[in-house]
Amino acid sequence: MTALLRYQTDLLLRSQRWLAPLLLYAVFLGVGVRAGEPVLGALGYASAALLPVTAWVVRICLNQEPPAARTVVAAAAGRERAHLAAVLAAVACAALLGTVAVLGVTAVSDLRGVGPVAAGAAGLLAATVCVLIGAAVGALCTRPLLPAPGWSLAALVLASLLALVTSGSPAKYAVTALITGSRTATVHLPWLACAGALAVSAAAVALACRATAWRE
Repeated sequence: MTALLRYQTDLLLRSQRWLAPLLLYAVFLGVGVRAGEPVLGALGYASAALLPVTAWVVRICLNQEPPAARTVVAAAAGRERAHLAAVLAAVACAALLGTVAVLGVTAVSDLRGVGPVAAGAAGLLAATVCVLIGAAVGALCTRPLLPAPGWSLAALVLASLLALVTSGSPAKYAVTALITGSRTATVHLPWLACAGALAVSAAAVALACRATAWRE
């Protein structure tokens, strides 16, 4: 699996397809986060923006190989393992981006009675939730379940939006906890949302990996 992860990560970095979601995320932060704003609200915005970006990166990783190369890798390592490696490589890259964003936002925002360690921990947990839900969205909204590029992209955008606004969504719960805490200067660590996001992501990725074994 380590070799597959390195292979998928190297493909992503060399293709420079990561540049578009990175720039999108930078635009989100540049428009929505200002120095001196309440830290928890800023972290909530940064975490929410990470969800569609993660879904996009997962979609990129799952479609970046040429068909011939995909067939060779699948023959050598198995379709399910190859598919899982692509998702994990995307999640690792998105998690790194989220960590850097949380640390940066915490450094430039107004703590307003909130400890930097507590704020950073809450931000990292919320970012983790959004990365996991974004991975689930990305895995379900592309090959092999939705191979058509147009429908795949439309479903990804819609599912990302619904994941952020639907009641009961772990991502909405985590982001709302930060925004609510910003008004009262109270830190809520979204452990329950993190556990729920992990379960949802694991189920979605397992379904996508299983589907690739009998649909491709």
